[in-house]
Amino acid sequence: MRLALLLAYLAAPAIAAASADIVILGEVHDNPDAHLGQADAVRNLAPTAVVFEMLTAAEAKRADADRGLIAEAWAKSGWQDFAIYSPIFDAFGAARIVGAAAPRDTVRAVFTIGPADLFGPEAPRYGLDAALPEDQQRQREDQQFDAHCAAMPRDAMAGMVAVQRYRDAAFARSALEALNRYGPPVAVIVGNGHARTDWGVPAMIARAAPAVTTHAIGFVEQVTDMPFDEIRVVPPADRDDPCKSLSSD
Repeated sequence: MRLALLLAYLAAPAIAAASADIVILGEVHDNPDAHLGQADAVRNLAPTAVVFEMLTAAEAKRADADRGLIAEAWAKSGWQDFAIYSPIFDAFGAARIVGAAAPRDTVRAVFTIGPADLFGPEAPRYGLDAALPEDQQRQREDQQFDAHCAAMPRDAMAGMVAVQRYRDAAFARSALEALNRYGPPVAVIVGNGHARTDWGVPAMIARAAPAVTTHAIGFVEQVTDMPFDEIRVVPPADRDDPCKSLSSD
């Protein structure tokens, strides 16, 4: 009986993910083991489409039309080495490739003027037309300040939060469009900050389309209080201190 209960407990996250309309797979961008974990999740999920934070709609469209162009499209995106992401592409078979990245010019404009006008008429659906609660705004600015090694001016953090909100909404919209076009399940590949359930992509989907079910998995390097539906800890990547080069010492 105990063994049966344990097996049922361990199987519960996999069952929840498999039954969700949209599964959000968070990552540490430069961690190969995180991407191997995502690849395994994609293989088990067998999604109809995979939405990538890293690719624009145009880049993804070219790669989807000719799978031989995936590496080239990735190189143009300016993201991490394609080699550490290639297991994900190897895992999803005939799933469609969908890009959710906003053009860089748009992102720069969001930093200056905010997300609502640039997102378009659907901005209210994703809550972009309203200011965040003061405590959440403060918390998110603090996190952005730390994430950028305390090297940017503190008063620039409001713009960084605006960009984060815009991108969360854009990724959610792309996921919902893929769901409507291809059917469930849809997988979404994003950084862990976008996969969190309190204000990331899952929260945006819940606001915009309450009937759509989601399951968010965070592939993290250590136990975290960042909220996900499921956490999978992977070995830390071998990297230099990203803040060291920005230190004044």
